[in-house]
Amino acid sequence: MQVAVSFLKSKYSLDETLSKIEDTSCDYIHVDVMDGIYVDNKTPQCKESLSKCVKPLDIHLMCAYPLEYIKYFQDLKPEYITIHLDIKEDLKKVIKFLKSNNIKVGLALKLDQNLQDLEPYLKICDQILVMSVSPGYGGQPFQAEALEMINTLKSQKDNNNYTYTINVDGGINEENIKQVISAGADMVVSGSYVCMSQDYEEKVESLKS
Repeated sequence: MQVAVSFLKSKYSLDETLSKIEDTSCDYIHVDVMDGIYVDNKTPQCKESLSKCVKPLDIHLMCAYPLEYIKYFQDLKPEYITIHLDIKEDLKKVIKFLKSNNIKVGLALKLDQNLQDLEPYLKICDQILVMSVSPGYGGQPFQAEALEMINTLKSQKDNNNYTYTINVDGGINEENIKQVISAGADMVVSGSYVCMSQDYEEKVESLKS
């Protein structure tokens, strides 16, 4: 099980939070980017702080027009950039731009969306990000209906030899991690569970083990 840590909600400063994440055994730093249009909140500037990080970046763009944000962050050489299906730009064009710049493509699936909308893209995606909360706010509780989505994506992956990683984002903690793994997840994003704690590594290890 791979673990990405989101710094969206923390009791420390941005630089201190990122330093603490860097000192853990997590696999990725998960970067939530919000434009104030696709979701109500807007992300403060974080690029300069992220440029000092060593761990690979898993960027989630909650943005109506993601292309400008992709261009803004691409020099950080993120491993993944995840976008949403219902953006205001041509989805195929954005995916092509990511692929041409050797950035792994992620597509996010919200709880109120139909999995069939994703099906045309499953064979070209590197990651499917199952949103187990509503996007835009940290600290929300895990919604169990996400488990069925994870299970279906796992079946689709196995039956068609797809190669995407199933990532789950929202409310992940030591109480629901076993359910998420059993449903078929390969990776989870954990935010406040790690970043609002006293011991980041202890929390990361509780998810990995």
